[in-house]
Amino acid sequence: MADERSFRLKIITPERVFYEGDVYMVEFNTTEGEIGVYKGHVPMTVIISPGILTISEEEKAMNAALHAGFVEILQDKVTILAEIIEWPGEIDRQRAEAAKARAEERLSTKTPETDLLRAETALQRAIARINVLS
Repeated sequence: MADERSFRLKIITPERVFYEGDVYMVEFNTTEGEIGVYKGHVPMTVIISPGILTISEEEKAMNAALHAGFVEILQDKVTILAEIIEWPGEIDRQRAEAAKARAEERLSTKTPETDLLRAETALQRAIARINVLS
């Protein structure tokens, strides 16, 4: 149930509404660093960096792997437009570890054709997936 300390959080992907509810805090990574949002936060729009999203409800906290997108922060509402976000139960650990190994290999044996930004982003996404399972 909503109270004076909670705000509305909505997380939307191209495929679904991932989450919608009243929360007390949400934490995630941005291109400027990690951010925690409470009700009454200064309004802003930020760009997501891969990492763990933590949703704090009244009785529990939940984690998800958040990979890319934008966030609109208002004083009583936060909307996350995510390209990719996954609950721990949606992640295949073996696939994530294989993706991490591939990205590390690309970065360690880079050639002039290696897209470093893409390889670094793939590594960050794989690490986020693995960390949310821990």
